[in-house]
Amino acid sequence: MAGRYPGEVAARLDRLPMTSGLWRLVILISLGGAFEFYDLLMTAYVAPGLVAGGLFTARADGFFAINGIGFFVFCTFAGMWLGSMGFGFVADRMGRRTMFTVSLVWYSLATAVMAFQHSAAGIDLWRFIAAIGVGLEQVTIDTLLPELVPPPKRGRAFAISQGIAFSAVPLVALLGWLLVPLSPFGLEGWRWVALIGASGALFVWWFRRNVPESPRWLALHGRDAEAERILGGLERQAERDLERPLPAPEMASDAIEEKGRFGELFRRPYAGRTLVMSVFNAMQTIAFYGFGSWVPTLLIAKGIHVTTSLQYAFIIALANPVGPLLAFAIADRIERKWQIVAAGIVTGIGILLFARQENAALVILFGAVVTLANNWLSFAFHGYQAEQFPTRIRARAVGFVYSWSRVSAALAGLLIGFFLKEGGTMAVALFIGAAMTLMVLVIGIWGPVTLHRRLEEISH
Repeated sequence: MAGRYPGEVAARLDRLPMTSGLWRLVILISLGGAFEFYDLLMTAYVAPGLVAGGLFTARADGFFAINGIGFFVFCTFAGMWLGSMGFGFVADRMGRRTMFTVSLVWYSLATAVMAFQHSAAGIDLWRFIAAIGVGLEQVTIDTLLPELVPPPKRGRAFAISQGIAFSAVPLVALLGWLLVPLSPFGLEGWRWVALIGASGALFVWWFRRNVPESPRWLALHGRDAEAERILGGLERQAERDLERPLPAPEMASDAIEEKGRFGELFRRPYAGRTLVMSVFNAMQTIAFYGFGSWVPTLLIAKGIHVTTSLQYAFIIALANPVGPLLAFAIADRIERKWQIVAAGIVTGIGILLFARQENAALVILFGAVVTLANNWLSFAFHGYQAEQFPTRIRARAVGFVYSWSRVSAALAGLLIGFFLKEGGTMAVALFIGAAMTLMVLVIGIWGPVTLHRRLEEISH
């Protein structure tokens, strides 16, 4: 056992108010997520450029044709799966802050190399390598935020975090619209879009150097002096912001183990949660990335010219940061599992209506509805899945259950390419709608309740 100090740290963190100092940390942590989403959705906006340049085709002859856009998407999520599944344990062993540095630098360098490849095989390979770093980044954000933010404000913290992350989507959509059809200074536009993302990620890494390590993680690993220094700094900052002393922490009687093991995920009380969240992640990503990563290509399949499709996709992308911010007011008022269910229902209906439209205004309207619902779903579940597991295995647990979304997205990229070729946009919409139905049933029936509960209480 680790003694009482980890429990004391948890109690002191949970009684912190959400003052400007703690919100500043939430923003700094979330900046890395902006480039995770830039990279993820970059797939959609560089795809027309890859096809126009003759390197790839939107309708490949087979699932694993290396020159198919479906395989390009597959490489993205296969790399993210390896990052989430294969390296999630590192954040539990080496710390959350260390992984911030590794993941962003890794992604930035690999993406820069990808931008100068001149074959489909080279682009696919470096896309896969870069995506490993992206997978590491999101797991670390999801792990650290709930460890710093008190229970009554965790939903709002994730709403702000996702709002910041999704702000990168209109940026990459705008860059895709403006640059992909061109070749500034003789370099194809899609390469510029990739290089801008790579350089921006390095800037965020430098800017985020002041993010502290998780005091919960430090206390569990016996680094009490470091935990006390960081936690004391947070408490003093809160008292300066409030201009009064903090109340005494309410100590809980929970026993906290120092060492965590991967096998805990498959024993009570976590086995059921592991299964539910694994199935959930496999389904949710079919809608989220199945739509977000294919918007321009789906529009082209509806008969819209490539340049116009990028313009429409940019307008739809403007809705991305709005979804989490609109839901900010209810983030900590409605149980998160029911927010996920509601968002899934709206997404399923919205994608079917999107597929049926021919009028430009309605195409954009229902595309925006799907985007808003997907992003509401995203901010709700990122906090929800991290709350369900204890600090000692949180990064491994999040990495494991989240990795199934990467497997699903990799396969969904191939399946969507198949459905698009065989049945057009409506076939894709029916595939996504079926996934949303299963997701809603799994979370609605078996998802646990987490709202306003202490992390240590939930984990027991």
